[in-house]
Amino acid sequence: MLILVINAGSSSLKYQLFDMENESVLAKGNCERIGIDGKISHKQLIKGVSYEAETKMDNHEQAMKVVIDALMSDEHGCIKSMDEIGAIGHRVVHGGSYFFESALVTDEVIEKLKLCYDFAPLHTPAHLMGIAGCTAAMPDKPQVLVFDTAFHQTMPAKAFMYGLPYDIYEKYGVRRYGAHGTSHRFVSAEAIKLLDKPAEDTKIVTCHLGNGSSISAVKGGKCVDTSMGFTPLAGVIMGTRTGDMDPAAVTYVMNKTGMTPDEMSEFMNKNSGFLGIGGFADCRELCAKAGEGDEKATLALSMLSYQVRKYIGSYAAAMGGLDAIVFTAGIGENTVGLRRAIIEGLEPFGIKLDVEQNEKGFRQSNIMTLSTPDSAVKVFLIPTNEELVIARDTRDIVSKL
Repeated sequence: MLILVINAGSSSLKYQLFDMENESVLAKGNCERIGIDGKISHKQLIKGVSYEAETKMDNHEQAMKVVIDALMSDEHGCIKSMDEIGAIGHRVVHGGSYFFESALVTDEVIEKLKLCYDFAPLHTPAHLMGIAGCTAAMPDKPQVLVFDTAFHQTMPAKAFMYGLPYDIYEKYGVRRYGAHGTSHRFVSAEAIKLLDKPAEDTKIVTCHLGNGSSISAVKGGKCVDTSMGFTPLAGVIMGTRTGDMDPAAVTYVMNKTGMTPDEMSEFMNKNSGFLGIGGFADCRELCAKAGEGDEKATLALSMLSYQVRKYIGSYAAAMGGLDAIVFTAGIGENTVGLRRAIIEGLEPFGIKLDVEQNEKGFRQSNIMTLSTPDSAVKVFLIPTNEELVIARDTRDIVSKL
């Protein structure tokens, strides 16, 4: 079965076409500037052929038609007919309290997804447009939604509740939801395979570190806590996001500056974090400046390593032990010095980093063990593959129809 995986943004549509017989990617690409002028960047991986073009796309339906044309092209395509595609899988950022697992698209599911608008106002409309575009372009194809928040729905109430009056949770759904769940789910499952013990006995901390970062505690294959909260603003310091902070500091700054709630939200989401402390949102630029001796860049990086280390320690305590630490995503997979800084601070707990092996963990696609053989806890580098999780869930759900 061929599965088309879609990740729709407000003005973009990323895609990958999977052959689920061997879970290989046949083609992938991105439609950008939808509704403005339009551009497609497409790569056919069988022959290694790339294609780019400026193409008018007024909406996601037109973008899907452009994607279909690219996939069926004689020059850079990989299929002869749309009949070869068995189903479509969509990445969805937020499923609220309505979706505990992936779901087949139905009218009822769409109505529930609309109820999640307030939880992800930047993402949910884009997801709905992506689904509508696929429905218009391929009306006979089953579609499946895979939610970033679903993996975290196994958290107990003591982990997801806030100390607000209970009726705020009941009326407005204010609680910890987390994010990056598809990534945490993938890498924790891969880590379980590497541990010499029953899956139900495993205790793993997964560190998804990128421009947006989150840490999760995974016990027996299920999430029991995660660092991101009601929104992806919570947790560790990120590219442009504050991470955790005293809520009173927010109202204090608003009173001092005169910012409105919306302005303050944008300030904390887009003007803070690495950018606000060190002057650069991109970790690569930040590392370069720190290497030159820039004090603020060094501070921003040390804040991240310190905060990640605290989460690892607290989650080990929450789970009653720790078998493995997993690094994944852009920063986690490629920032050698940051991984070293995090693990070196954990050596009193018997966690030992293989420094030479860690140095090799840069821009590669293989799973690596970064800890020494005598380390009390395994340390893994596991490249994430959220699209493959979406393709697998889509195949599993559609195969039962």
